[in-house]
Amino acid sequence: MIRAYKFLLRPTVRQAQALSEMLRDHCSLYNGALQERRDAYRHVSKTSVGYGVQSAQLKEIRAFDPERQGRWSFSSQQATLRRLDKAFAAFFRRVKAGQTPGYPRFRGVSWFDTVEFPKDGDGCRWDSTPHDPVTRVRLQGVGHVKVNRHRSVSGHVKTVSVKREGRKWFVVLTAEQERPQPLPGTGSVVGIDLGIANFLADSNGAFVPNPRHGRRAAARLQAAQQALSRFPRCKARDRTANHRRAVEKVAHLHGKVRRQRLDHAHKTALGLVRAHDVIAHEDLKIRNMSRAPAARPDPGRAGTFLPNGAAAKAGLNRSIADAGWGVFLTILHAKAESAGREVIAVDPRNTSRTCPHCGHTAKENRPTQEKFHCVACGHTAHADTVGALNVLRAGLVRRHADPA
Repeated sequence: MIRAYKFLLRPTVRQAQALSEMLRDHCSLYNGALQERRDAYRHVSKTSVGYGVQSAQLKEIRAFDPERQGRWSFSSQQATLRRLDKAFAAFFRRVKAGQTPGYPRFRGVSWFDTVEFPKDGDGCRWDSTPHDPVTRVRLQGVGHVKVNRHRSVSGHVKTVSVKREGRKWFVVLTAEQERPQPLPGTGSVVGIDLGIANFLADSNGAFVPNPRHGRRAAARLQAAQQALSRFPRCKARDRTANHRRAVEKVAHLHGKVRRQRLDHAHKTALGLVRAHDVIAHEDLKIRNMSRAPAARPDPGRAGTFLPNGAAAKAGLNRSIADAGWGVFLTILHAKAESAGREVIAVDPRNTSRTCPHCGHTAKENRPTQEKFHCVACGHTAHADTVGALNVLRAGLVRRHADPA
């Protein structure tokens, strides 16, 4: 199995400058390759330029500009070109599927924050000085950079990536390792229902409160964004010191909220994985749930629109994004795989409207957000607990129905 590790880098001032230059030059390569594809399609009889052609040009590019392109790893530049190729592949896939395509865009230096080295030992070397008590990663053109390794890396390191987040630098490793020993069995199964009032309700009647990190930081974020909006829009190199500080403050607040969400998701998922052998959850289509409502043209008055509940839906969408269901489910599946647990996704339809006692399904069974009252048998309970019970039952049915 493949596992990722993320560590903080401790570069010197000169190394930090070299890392910034590496991002700048890879961004220039990305934008130049994108421009070549656009020009070839528009002006040369709709000719398509692919990764193979652009990768073959790297030797000439490095020889022509040895100061900016020749100093960096050849394989990392190939990875940057593959990154552009994947963006075009995703664009054509969306066009074919009839979705909103989103043509690949040029990247500003501030928006290009990752350089990937596809193979450890080719342009980079993880822990290149094993006899030194301080862990270091060697990067071509930068040198041996200190790493704040807070945990050991097990397995064979496959890829190394350098990422910038604000003023901090991180190294991200992917390591191939053998499947770890599963946790001892508990004999427990559970169904979970994700929500907004409560982050999670399980089939045993327990609740995990929703921390609402984004809402708690909303006032500070609003003040910081208002202060940033007073500065005129300009390129990153033309910003004043006050402008840069305003940008960094907004980024710092957003980063703090993101880290809080991740911490909450990791701890909640870890508790579930340690306590249960089988975990069933709703197969939520989060992108569809958070989609803005379509406009409703007024048939009687041209150019005007009827109310469509967009304001209320925007508030619901913010709450869904603040809960971070997608991140939590991704972490839950990863931890369950490492622990030898089973996670089952089930159809979420009518899970909160079906009575767990008599099986009656009706919209009237859920008169309020929290209350469940079956109109057929009179059973009452918390609506989220009922949803979790039905999710568990559907998960167990699917588990026994699927072939081993």
